[in-house]
Amino acid sequence: VDLVESGGGLVQPGGSLRLSCAVSGFTFSDYPMSWVRQAPGKDLEWVSDISSSAGSTYYADSVKGRFTISRDNAKNTLYLQMNSLRPEDTALYYCAAVHAITTTQAMWSRSTIAFLGQGTQVTVSP
Repeated sequence: VDLVESGGGLVQPGGSLRLSCAVSGFTFSDYPMSWVRQAPGKDLEWVSDISSSAGSTYYADSVKGRFTISRDNAKNTLYLQMNSLRPEDTALYYCAAVHAITTTQAMWSRSTIAFLGQGTQVTVSP
């Protein structure tokens, strides 16, 4: 099983980045997928989920309206388009295959993660 994130980097506040997660070793289309992040000194935080068919998407309140999750099951790839980035979005971003969809921050549990990538760093700074 391999999940490889890419697309992170340094961006100014208000800027945009598009993260990708290339998956192999399991049947991508069988799993809902998540983006989670970890800021320095903080716990892992749920960002967004997408259903296995891409028919449903869910976002944490902190990113709603700014981030867009998507997936291409033919390419075994998950995406996160991040716009209007803020310094508080600075974190290591991970993609994850999950056992069940999370619809709100309050219901998220790390136990839902089946497979987790290595992460890509996003730094938002002037």
